[in-house]
Amino acid sequence: MVNLVLPRLVGVSAASRRSASVTERNIAALKPVYWLLLVSGFVEPLLYLLSIGVGVGALVGDLTLAGGEVVTYAAFVAPAMLASSAMSGALSETTFNFFGKMKYMKLYDGVIATPVQPFEIALGELAWAMLRGTAYSGAFLVVMVGMDLTAPARALAAFPAAVLVGFAFGAFGLAISTFMRSWQDFDLMGSAQFVLFLFSGTFVPAEAYPVVLRWLVEVTPLYRAVHLIRGVTVGTAGWDWLLDVLYLLVVLAAGLLIASRRMSRLLYR
Repeated sequence: MVNLVLPRLVGVSAASRRSASVTERNIAALKPVYWLLLVSGFVEPLLYLLSIGVGVGALVGDLTLAGGEVVTYAAFVAPAMLASSAMSGALSETTFNFFGKMKYMKLYDGVIATPVQPFEIALGELAWAMLRGTAYSGAFLVVMVGMDLTAPARALAAFPAAVLVGFAFGAFGLAISTFMRSWQDFDLMGSAQFVLFLFSGTFVPAEAYPVVLRWLVEVTPLYRAVHLIRGVTVGTAGWDWLLDVLYLLVVLAAGLLIASRRMSRLLYR
């Protein structure tokens, strides 16, 4: 049984302790096979980086960014893979796993019989998801530094940006899951996630798209995440990074608010 220190720290609010207890429950229930899922979630973006960023990049050559900076194609793709990895890790926990515990395991029906509130459940599940997303981000940044795709100092600066991306998509995933009726509904979410992966400035600069399509691309959450991390890792970040951060913070706040309200409606009916 895993015992966390956080729920017992003096000075930590009761709500924080209850949220931490939800995270503690997930750690205690961790099974050895789960580590295989963790590894698979990291390997996928790494393979994309090697096959497309490095392999196709040898044919594409260098890219000139909007600010005039010239970077290799691998250095262009790598931050997009980092953002996608953070997104996928957070969504995996806050969609399929969260939905299963709420809809079929009825886990939260028992949790709300305790003093834990729906918003605290959402916070605890988001914190648990971020343990996975943060691990992905840290490992991928090490790979980027090892492949000389970014400098160590820039990698350190990109880490909190990747964590913010994970938090935003984790909250978004919690909110979406409360509207799901069955496992089949996740097919639509998977399709939308794949479209975001392909058309968020991941492999092609957004400036290459027609004007209308470019506008649609630039308002998507993954594009804002890619734009933020790419600006940090390749050194092109300007004041527009504030827009990216604000956008992701709004997604985080809105996701938690919607998730907690929907959970209250579903669990207390």
